[in-house]
Amino acid sequence: MKTENLKDRAILFEQKIARDEKIEPKDWMPEKYRKTHIRQISQHAHSEIVGMLPEGNWITRAPSMRRKVALLAKVQDEAGHGLYLYSACETLGVTREELYAQLHEGTAKYSSIFNYPTLTWADIGAIGWLVDGAAIINQVPLCTTSYGPYARAMVRVCKEESFHQRQGYEIMTILANGTKVQKEMAQDALNRWWWPSLMMFGPTDAESVHTAQSMQWKLKRKTNDALRQQFVDQTVPQADILDLQIPDPALKWNPERKQYDFGPIDWEEFWQVVKGHGPCNQERITARVKAWEEGEWVRDAAVAYADKQSDATLQKAI
Repeated sequence: MKTENLKDRAILFEQKIARDEKIEPKDWMPEKYRKTHIRQISQHAHSEIVGMLPEGNWITRAPSMRRKVALLAKVQDEAGHGLYLYSACETLGVTREELYAQLHEGTAKYSSIFNYPTLTWADIGAIGWLVDGAAIINQVPLCTTSYGPYARAMVRVCKEESFHQRQGYEIMTILANGTKVQKEMAQDALNRWWWPSLMMFGPTDAESVHTAQSMQWKLKRKTNDALRQQFVDQTVPQADILDLQIPDPALKWNPERKQYDFGPIDWEEFWQVVKGHGPCNQERITARVKAWEEGEWVRDAAVAYADKQSDATLQKAI
């Protein structure tokens, strides 16, 4: 492609971004934009799939049939979210098999939050309330992200995540208003999931290597720190309603900023988990690879059936 033609396309691309028009799969886009979106969307898809594991661990141990059915539905939703996002990612010229391989080989990342264990039933409530609550804050702006397939997928994902957050908060409400032991379970879960939930938004704006470019291309609408602050301001009053204590002695309302000040995050822990040294990193990947290998016969059967149906349709046409 001639240099002048390439420059013209780049100018038209930037103008389209400035007008808040969607970039579609057949549109010209800079290679860095394409690769950045593959990284972001695939990381999101992997997070949905790996995120099924800590909750799936409690399906057989849910305290009632109602809770079991609700948790099953939620885990099924997460699988669906992963499929929407893998499909969106494929429109950028990468195959789903490549994406799975990157996850299984450890060359692709997923949210650090899913490398923590679910020790009690209260953790399921905390995940719904805190983790899905953080996800909603992070993902709602993605409904207006500049890449069309990703933005459209996020509309449905966010609607379903809102139900998940309510489900988790309801579990915490029941526990917080239950027996002394139940309330202690709820408080313990909050203690363990609070800081990892704050880490979900990623490193500080000063340390993030992707935020500036992502903001320029409107892949992101808010910075990591702005999203984290929004989460704290939204969640602290909810904890007050539950009569649970946020595990942060530095947490206090700032009347001048009209926002909560909160204590320092242990970024060393965050980076250790990201690098594969979290409590459940190896366990999560091992479980995913095992499921992939044991499900090979199902995939082969599905492909064989589809081929057979296609042959039958072709024969009728002849």
